[in-house]
Amino acid sequence: MKRFLLACLLSNAITLPAVAALKEGDTAPDFEAQASLAGKPFAFSLKESLKKGPVVVYFYPSAYTGGCNLQAHTFAVNHDKFTAAGATVIGVSLDSIERLNVFSADPEYCEGKVAVASDANGKISKAFDLAVREAAPGKKDTRGEEINHGFAERTTFIVTPDGRIAATLDGLKPVQNVEKALAVVQQLAVSQAAK
Repeated sequence: MKRFLLACLLSNAITLPAVAALKEGDTAPDFEAQASLAGKPFAFSLKESLKKGPVVVYFYPSAYTGGCNLQAHTFAVNHDKFTAAGATVIGVSLDSIERLNVFSADPEYCEGKVAVASDANGKISKAFDLAVREAAPGKKDTRGEEINHGFAERTTFIVTPDGRIAATLDGLKPVQNVEKALAVVQQLAVSQAAK
């Protein structure tokens, strides 16, 4: 609990300026990546996940940093609501898969409920037109470990089964980002049910 409170206090530790991310109506770039859920690595495919329903692709700067910890925890707390709306959630960062294996299983953050994918070379982030910043020498995470990878800006995309972006969420604080993503997927579910 102490680590979680520290994470909340440090929620604005890493901020990046927003750039021209893909917008509503754009086609989402298809991607495959090494991912982890509950500490177990697996191959994530956006194309395959879209066959089940909308996908929330949320980019975040780094595991074990204030805002990212809070965002992952908030996605985990709301996991059942996203599932009820038929949505899959995947976090994407430039963290290594080894680091994400630990983060995805951490009971204070992903809680074994939120899958996270490794974009170690920043290729996926750049395909979504996100800014990627190089690692800052000496930057440490909330565990005191050095962060040796770059950072993508915090932006969330809700992708519909036809591969189109229904919403781009940027410039929001971590909890607001998750709340807005949930509202969008719930609205998509209502619209789908009305058809």
